[in-house]
Amino acid sequence: MTSTETVVRPAYRPYRVGVSHVQQLTPHFVRVTFTGDELVHFGTAGLDQRIKVVLPHDDGSFTDFGQDEAAGDWYDRWRALPTEERNVFRTYTVRRVDAGAGRVTVDFVVHHDAGPAGEWAAAVTVGDELILVGPDSRSEHSAGGIDWHPGDADRLLLVGDETAAPAICAILESLDAGLDVDAFIEVPTAADTLDPAAPESFRVRWLARDDAPHGSRLIEAVTRWSEQHASVLERAAAPRPQELEEIDVDRELLWDSPDTGEGEFYAWMAGESATIKQLRRLLVSVCGVDRKRVAFMGYWRLGQSERTE
Repeated sequence: MTSTETVVRPAYRPYRVGVSHVQQLTPHFVRVTFTGDELVHFGTAGLDQRIKVVLPHDDGSFTDFGQDEAAGDWYDRWRALPTEERNVFRTYTVRRVDAGAGRVTVDFVVHHDAGPAGEWAAAVTVGDELILVGPDSRSEHSAGGIDWHPGDADRLLLVGDETAAPAICAILESLDAGLDVDAFIEVPTAADTLDPAAPESFRVRWLARDDAPHGSRLIEAVTRWSEQHASVLERAAAPRPQELEEIDVDRELLWDSPDTGEGEFYAWMAGESATIKQLRRLLVSVCGVDRKRVAFMGYWRLGQSERTE
């Protein structure tokens, strides 16, 4: 392959896949493994790699948006379709990639009031077909869609709700055991605790929400953590006062992801947008942490479906 071919190949492309394995991990987590011949080219960066899951119509069909052409313009072609012909898609995080075997694994969250993707995951069976839009390892830009950029930091804080749990677990499994790591993950119930293959030295705390408001367990836990680790946060302080742009989370998602973390400390927080907004204010405005050392991703908005336009 020439360097020119590498440069022009699109970073993200559609993959037609089939379901090869389904596992009910917990009451609210379903693990689905996809296989497909073209997945040998799927990017293997892992971490919090975002992908699109394109769902079939009720009759199991897919309208043509370039999915069989490895098209880099799939989204423009999808948007050009009449609304009623568009297949619904949602954003997820890769849990595991085995490109050599042509396998990609995704963990889905399933609630009683699940959206289209949750409903699909609750009823999925081996043999079902789907389309994934994800990175092409042959592109020089295949590591796009990743917001984990800790730089040389060795003091790490990861925070998220169940929608961020797959990404946090994947990140934890990638880290060196010598790092100093705290993770807080809020899940619907205690039965939804997962067991990532992370070093035993990492302090991973699963917070059962039960009947508490969404995000409240995370806010309480991170507030306590910040009080107990004031010296760490003082060393991560910005050199001058910082102003945060006010984000209306009812109208737009909060997304602030520095390209490269700087210094000893790095925080990564993702989940429901209003919760992430409060955690962002706590770390940056209250504790004074330099914005270059934190990544905040509002994956979704409570009571609202994902916008795809």
